[in-house]
Amino acid sequence: MDDAMTEPVQTAPFAPFEWMLSGRYLRARRREGFISVIAGFSFLGIMLGVATLIIVMAVMNGFRKELLDKILGLNGHLLVQPLESPLTDWKDVSDRISQVQGIRLAAPVVDGQGLGSSPFNASGVFIRGIRSQDLVNLTSIAKNIKQGTLEGFDEGQGVAIGRRLADLLSLHAGDSITLVAPKGAVTPMGTTPRIKPYKVAAVFEIGMSEYDSSFVFMPLSEAQAYFNRNNDVTAIEIFTSNPDKVEQFRKTVTEAAGRPVFLVDWRQRNSTFFNALQVERNVMFLILTLIVLVAALNIVSGLIMLVKDKGQDIAVLRTMGASQGAIMRIFLITGASIGVVGTLTGFVVGLLICMNIETIRLFLSWLTNTDLFDPTLYFLSKLPAEIDAGETSAVVIMALTLSFLATLYPSWRAARLDPVEALRYE
Repeated sequence: MDDAMTEPVQTAPFAPFEWMLSGRYLRARRREGFISVIAGFSFLGIMLGVATLIIVMAVMNGFRKELLDKILGLNGHLLVQPLESPLTDWKDVSDRISQVQGIRLAAPVVDGQGLGSSPFNASGVFIRGIRSQDLVNLTSIAKNIKQGTLEGFDEGQGVAIGRRLADLLSLHAGDSITLVAPKGAVTPMGTTPRIKPYKVAAVFEIGMSEYDSSFVFMPLSEAQAYFNRNNDVTAIEIFTSNPDKVEQFRKTVTEAAGRPVFLVDWRQRNSTFFNALQVERNVMFLILTLIVLVAALNIVSGLIMLVKDKGQDIAVLRTMGASQGAIMRIFLITGASIGVVGTLTGFVVGLLICMNIETIRLFLSWLTNTDLFDPTLYFLSKLPAEIDAGETSAVVIMALTLSFLATLYPSWRAARLDPVEALRYE
């Protein structure tokens, strides 16, 4: 009879009574309020940690994607530069490259720096000469014309400027902008600057402040004359169908060029910038992961205190026939519930904030009367957020794993508690 009384009762794992006891332990009574406070902080910590991780990673992904789209929408994926003689045969070279499979556009350009001025202000500008048909095929420009038009761009002496530059110089489509180049006509007194007014044919806005405040597009033939080019171009900008696979186009483009050329892809041109973004993204992920880790440690401390407080209850359950596995599962459910609910809540909060992040930014800017995302500092005109399903899943799985691991030691301690010792000291 005594042996039957002391033999553990074999129950199915995660039986209803285990869930019931776990639920009762989560609903702490008044004298156990301190344990409840620790559990609440653990829940908040995991929720905030998961939400913050999702939001920050989404913003970093959106920031990189938007910058990549803006940069590659204006600059070529491959840049063809002359290796020996100037590119005087640029028309034939660009035509041959355009026929390569996977090449979307081969645009010869003339680049130079100058000073743009109006009766109201002046600013340094980057002048790019380009053919009208190539400029129309640049969707980042052609689809973002805010004033004026690109029709007849090659026929007149008009230029297209960015909206921020237009605002800085107080210009509109139809007004005149004066461009000053450091190297102009050669006279007996030396080289004089070239100063020439141009009509503003169009005003564009691509959403990247650095480009909107500095780029000036003019017809290719006019740029050749303005910069004293002898019917040659600076380079040929090549746009491919897939910028991520730009390496596979190197050999075919070199062969199609039919002359010695030097190729530079977009990764090499922007390597420092995008490498810095990647390093910042990885460091932010590691730092914010510590929030979830600290919250998981709170679960450990809360469960250890709960096991200590429930020593007598554990002893009574063991004497009534509950197995060590049942006791361990009770506290596993108690701790894991905090982690699971906190993770899922943080996941929902993070998604909601990411989906409305620009609205939230505008509201906070209005509330604080400050610009929380200055385009002149962050290059973009709005705060982007791009949710990556793989990264979000990894964050959720990591939080759930840490929460589960945090419950193992306190649950094992509860299962190994000696009923006789527990009742004696209670």
